[in-house]
Amino acid sequence: MAEISKPTVTMDDDGISKEKKKDDFALEKVPLEGRTMGWKSITNVTLGVATAMLFIQMGSLMAVSFGAVNALLAEIYATIVAGALGIGICYFSAKSGLNVNLLARGGGFGYLGASITSLIYALNFIMYCAIEGAIMAFAVHEYLPFIPIWLLMVIFGLLVIPLNWFGIKQLDKLQKWSMPIFIVLLAAAFILALKMTPKFVGSVWTYLPEGAQVGGAGLLACIGIMNGLVGIMALLVSDYARFIKKEEFKIGVFAVGFIPQLVCFLIMGIIGIWFGVRMAEENPGVFFVQILGVGGALFTILTQLRINITNLYSGSLSLANFFENIFKFKPGRPFWVVFTSIAAIVLMLGGVMDHLGSLLTFQGVFLLSWGAILVCDALVVKRLLKIGPNYFEHRQEYLYAWNPVGVVSLIISSVVGSIAAFGYLGAFLQNVAAFFAAILAFVLTIVLAVATKGKYYSKKEANDVPANEFIV
Repeated sequence: MAEISKPTVTMDDDGISKEKKKDDFALEKVPLEGRTMGWKSITNVTLGVATAMLFIQMGSLMAVSFGAVNALLAEIYATIVAGALGIGICYFSAKSGLNVNLLARGGGFGYLGASITSLIYALNFIMYCAIEGAIMAFAVHEYLPFIPIWLLMVIFGLLVIPLNWFGIKQLDKLQKWSMPIFIVLLAAAFILALKMTPKFVGSVWTYLPEGAQVGGAGLLACIGIMNGLVGIMALLVSDYARFIKKEEFKIGVFAVGFIPQLVCFLIMGIIGIWFGVRMAEENPGVFFVQILGVGGALFTILTQLRINITNLYSGSLSLANFFENIFKFKPGRPFWVVFTSIAAIVLMLGGVMDHLGSLLTFQGVFLLSWGAILVCDALVVKRLLKIGPNYFEHRQEYLYAWNPVGVVSLIISSVVGSIAAFGYLGAFLQNVAAFFAAILAFVLTIVLAVATKGKYYSKKEANDVPANEFIV
């Protein structure tokens, strides 16, 4: 793989040309000399995810179903929770040069335990690739119904492969090129919408569906919807934060950790609320086409391509990590780019959109619990209680296969959280299930770390970890 710095053709221990690694570092730490990207470039990459149509749709959906103010309050809640978790994950990722899959190894899971989380994490991104691809396919089919929907799914599933082939540098260029077009089309939609007669007469922020009220069950339902998305955004930024320049560490951690959360939840959410109420429609793929015509279809395609190239990048990293750990299979990240794309096509053709609610429910519980465990392990277990090494170890020779601290905490919190999410523990816990699961995971991590006295964190402590990577 080509190093981020100027490449030289050398061979690593596996006989793989480092020039062909293409700045991925899928299976290892980004070395200090490899952390050469500015915070603006990295934040730009993450905004490809943050500006996804899905976040506009969530704002519209909540506003139309439960009222504009309830939707806004839920978006503010999501911004705060995801922002705090994102900054925490970014801090440790930028400090160590590790993404969330590698952080999990020394963060309470062990190298095999972390592999299981990597697999589930990868499946989430494959699911997102399928969802975003399906949104593109249906939007174009709506405008060009003579093209079979299955053909559009295959086309959009394969289109992202060449756009993802060369790693994070390519992602940065693609996002920089596409952002101005995105802004122009969005501004045009606002201007044209203002000239149209709104379906709801009055201030957008006074809208409440019949029988609804501000607060209460409606607000809890909106928070429940947001909890399904909070975890994925907070964890995803670790894939990019590990490339932050040492000189820009502080501003980089804040920018990469918080700005994407601010954009995807608050800004895109407000955009979704405004359009959803004015157009009386919760699907942005529909109302943007109604406003912009063919431009709306192009806007949808552009927006979904921007997020899908980042979905594919993170999914391929997680799959590479899992198969290297479990099966010692290391074909390179481009192989997993193709695999992820084909798997997403299969899900699209299989009707993934029909099961979206259940999938997002489990995802929210699992990912928020996982993030809570990693943050708790670093801030409480390692830093305050001084249990285990005071750094994140990722190398197998130093780790146990399984660490019950993270593994047991995640299993219990995910199971209990999922039971709550499907309504078996009452209406209140159903709507805050992911947050409830995260709190449970946080507490269990402390209890199990104290109970095991950190025995399973490390076989032996390394003496080659630089002081700047110490947590304490």
